[in-house]
Amino acid sequence: MSIILILAIGTLNGGISSTNAVVIHHQPSPLAHTHPSNMTYVSSDPTYWPWINLNIFFSYWTVASGVVVVYDWVLTLGQEIELIWKQRWSLMTVLYLIIRYIGIPYSVGIVLEIMPSVSLTDAVSTITNYAITGTNMALIVMLDVIMIARLHAMHQGSRTMLIFLVIIFLAVNIACGVMTAIALNDTAAEEFILSGTCVCYYSLGENEQLLYSMVWILNTVWEVLALCLSVWVAVKHFRELRRLGPSTGSTIGDCFRVLIQSHVLYFASFLGVSCLQLACYSKEILNSNSIGAQILYGTLLILSVVQMFVLGPRLILSVREYHAELVAYSDAETSMNSIVFEEHVHISTSSTV
Repeated sequence: MSIILILAIGTLNGGISSTNAVVIHHQPSPLAHTHPSNMTYVSSDPTYWPWINLNIFFSYWTVASGVVVVYDWVLTLGQEIELIWKQRWSLMTVLYLIIRYIGIPYSVGIVLEIMPSVSLTDAVSTITNYAITGTNMALIVMLDVIMIARLHAMHQGSRTMLIFLVIIFLAVNIACGVMTAIALNDTAAEEFILSGTCVCYYSLGENEQLLYSMVWILNTVWEVLALCLSVWVAVKHFRELRRLGPSTGSTIGDCFRVLIQSHVLYFASFLGVSCLQLACYSKEILNSNSIGAQILYGTLLILSVVQMFVLGPRLILSVREYHAELVAYSDAETSMNSIVFEEHVHISTSSTV
């Protein structure tokens, strides 16, 4: 039997849409037929020790992903208070708070699922699997809504663009949701206790891997489309800035560059996650128990969590910060014009006197 610590992850608009777990990929082996699927298999066979060590090694990456989420929350807490809590509540406010604050319990759930010292029955493992996957799908939808709202605003509120994005959004999410549900229904969750170490795993067959690959393809199409639309509007915007005066163009341009930087970071993260996913779907990696493969899976886990719970909220913060800077610039222009007007009135009055 080949024990694989794999993240079967399908990214949908910067998120993940499958399971994060220890997966045991079954090859012909005595273990697959020596115990019923509803019973916990207990063994002290030393031949499992290398895979136990890999499981423990991967659990460190899982804990690290949770630390990254908490660390970023601490870093952006000041911005969050100023740009979220002190502002008028809207749909984006609700989405931000849900995505940001569901990240911590989500990370805890993954840690409990992967920790060697935590024992989970088959039923609990299945429930945890469904809960994590359902959370993934909900987060993906919310991230899609954020991206649609952002692209709609960048295209100056075009109704045609909004309808186009909503149609693509529904098609991609419905298709991915159906395929993920089918894959989940065929995924078997079991528990092993190997040399006193609890291993919760999910067995994926060829059909499930194909479904997750199709989800990955649809996700990639959506992200590439969003990237193209963002680049298109960015090029148009910077061309318009050249027609403005140096002061106005540079000020608005600086604000817009901050907005574009968050886009670039978001899509760079997506590109990295997609490349790692593509590598993980190869049979050589799937059937490998090496440290290098586990490092690849751990890196994929951290980047996926960052994409969902770090870059997603930062997209909203960057938009809020962009609008705040525009308002501050507009207020500064108004106050300067008022000062100039008052000076002109004062000079004119004194001359007549």
